[in-house]
Amino acid sequence: MADNSRPARPVILGQNQYGKAENRVVKITRDGATHHIKDLNVSVSLSGDMDEVHYSGSNANVLPTDTTKNTVYAFAKEHGIESAEQFGIHLARHFVTSQEPIHQARIRIEEYAWERIEHSGKGAHSFVRQGQETRLTQITYDGATWEVVSGLKDLVVMNSTDSEFWGYAKDKYTTLKEAHDRILATEVSGRWRFGWSDDADPMPDWEESYAQTKRHLLQAFAETYSLSLQQTLYAMGARIIDHRGELDEVRFSLPNKHHFLVDLEPFGLKNDTADGAVYFAADRPYGLIEATVLRDGREARIPVDLTNL
Repeated sequence: MADNSRPARPVILGQNQYGKAENRVVKITRDGATHHIKDLNVSVSLSGDMDEVHYSGSNANVLPTDTTKNTVYAFAKEHGIESAEQFGIHLARHFVTSQEPIHQARIRIEEYAWERIEHSGKGAHSFVRQGQETRLTQITYDGATWEVVSGLKDLVVMNSTDSEFWGYAKDKYTTLKEAHDRILATEVSGRWRFGWSDDADPMPDWEESYAQTKRHLLQAFAETYSLSLQQTLYAMGARIIDHRGELDEVRFSLPNKHHFLVDLEPFGLKNDTADGAVYFAADRPYGLIEATVLRDGREARIPVDLTNL
């Protein structure tokens, strides 16, 4: 039988802590048609009377890290999120005062800021995350003709409503529930190809083209009542082609940044979209939607895999 007693050697346990890192929690607060987002990445670290769990494996003083995760989501619902600082104070106080063996709680929070997208549609529920995109361009010249493909990546956008997903094909492996009011979020990677290819032709205003292309992309995202991310992708590309005559082709790669309602029933809490819902922001696996939108009569030249561009 293994000897689980404390080591007889003069070896002692030093500083230690444990917890649940990077709990992504998104709180949507609805003020009528105006929505407010708090998007946090919360890491909990606890320390205290934890010698025995290291020496003998006794978990008597260990609050499971899964419980700390559940507490983050439950507190987002029960206490709301006024600020990252105040939310962290609530959590730290709870862990230290509710568990005698826990002597110290360290809460680390990253907050991701969102800026409203101004648009002509109803409501104030469309956002773009601040600290936005990386602008891209690729120039190809063969001595006679030019190919200019510009674009962006890492542009994270969200609609906190006006998105549904239902009526899809189902088989025996389908478990996803139909959604008639969901968060639609994606990290836009897009490229667009200019029709300009000859020095003899007037050159586009590159700065203005980029600014306006991005504007139309965002407006289409915000104003489209989405029944699928594919529909939104096409609306974004079609609006760009319709409004920017210098562009012949647009290609998007849109990972679906899934937000799932957290099951709070085990804690006696109702979690629904009508009453300040709490979501789990999953980073993987994710749906990946990709397509090209072309001006009529043009051919697709942008690579299918945008990482090759």
